[in-house]
Formats: sequence, C-alpha cells, structure tokens
Amino acid sequence: MKPVLAALACIVAVSWIYLLSGAGMPTMDMGGGKVMLMPPPSWSVGYAAITFAMWSIMMVAMMLPSAAPVILRVASGARGFSTAALFTLGYLIVWTIFSAVATTVHWAFDSAHVLSDSMALRSEVAAGLIVVAAGLYQLTPVKRNCLRRCCSSKHVLADDQNRNESAALRAGLTYGVSCLGCCWALMCLLFVVGVMNIFWIAAIAVLVLAEKTLPWGLRLARVVAVGLIGWGSVALATAVL
Repeated sequence: MKPVLAALACIVAVSWIYLLSGAGMPTMDMGGGKVMLMPPPSWSVGYAAITFAMWSIMMVAMMLPSAAPVILRVASGARGFSTAALFTLGYLIVWTIFSAVATTVHWAFDSAHVLSDSMALRSEVAAGLIVVAAGLYQLTPVKRNCLRRCCSSKHVLADDQNRNESAALRAGLTYGVSCLGCCWALMCLLFVVGVMNIFWIAAIAVLVLAEKTLPWGLRLARVVAVGLIGWGSVALATAVL
C-alpha cells in the first residue's frame, strides 16, 4: 500500500503545483507581483486544450484526496498496485468527462461575454441562482445516496474480483459516477467565485474531503446547503433591489 499512497501523494502534489503556477493560462503582469488572467478574444483549439487540461488537472487535485481511502482499500487486494491503478484510472475517466463538459460550458459563457477576467460570472443574478441551486441539490435524495456510496469503501471491489483487471476499471468508473453525483454541483460554484480562484478551489476540495470521510459528512452536507441557500438568496436580493 505504501507505493500506492506515495503515487497518489505525488499525483496530487504535482496537480496542485500546476494550478498554483497558473495552469498554463495566459496572464498579464500587473506589477507588484500581481498577475491577471488574460482570456483570448476568441477561443482557439490551443486555448480549448489548455482550458480542458486546467479543468482535468483541477479535478485530480480536488477529488483524488477524497478517493484515496477507497483506492488504498482496493490496493490491499491480491494484485495491489495494478488493481489500484486501474481503479483510479476508471475514477479519473469520469472526472475527465466532467472536465470536458465543464470546458464546453466555460467556452459558452466566455463566448457570451458573461465571464470576468477572473473567470467568474458577471451577472449577480445568475451567480445567485447557481449558488441557491447548489444548496438545494445538497438536500436532494440523489446527493444523499451518492454521498453514502462515496463514504463507504465496503464491497467496492469483491475479493474474487481483485485478479480481474476489467472489474477493477469498472469499479473505478462506478465509484467515480457516485462521486460525480455527490459533488458536481459544488464544482459549479467555481463559475461563481472564479474558475482559477485557488482559495475557493482548496476550500471546496476540503469540503468534499470532509463530506466523504468524516462520520458526520451527511450532516455537514445539510449545513453547507443552508449556508449556500442563504448566500445565494442574499446575492439575489442584493442584485434585484
């Protein structure tokens, strides 16, 4: 299990270093050590690839730590590292698909000129609606059931499947879908606070980790729901009045 833990730690560390270095996004030096993101006037294939890479690696940085306990349990099986690697691959495939969808939404927002230079929604009404929607989703049975599956590492991969490579990949895909169902709405908050806002990326990652690993994660999800609904409602009221 130690090689698996070391590999996960290296992947997460490299992902965070990539994000902290600007994720390859074009920037302009504002002086005094400050930089500003500089989205291009129109999207190109190259910029779309950079944005997709940003989203994909961001999901690795945010989601892999919360999946680590389950991955380590899978690694304790008969085939150890290889089974864990295939399980992790399946898990990350799901989040890569999500990243492709997020990139498409990002492109649509940017093309409609509704994103600021910090890649956050300019419209306070739209931002408030997204925050309220994310809060309401936290209270749905879908969220609750997906979170329960994410919290449990039992029976993720049966003992007799540890020697089956395709079973490990499928189990990773299944677990990834559960985590996607649990966390996708929280990821949408990045369009409100700024896609490359490192503070909020870290905060959401910690929240996801807490929901999935703490014994009171379900209660935490409900508390977060109340906070998001309140935040979004205040933002909407401020925007309308």
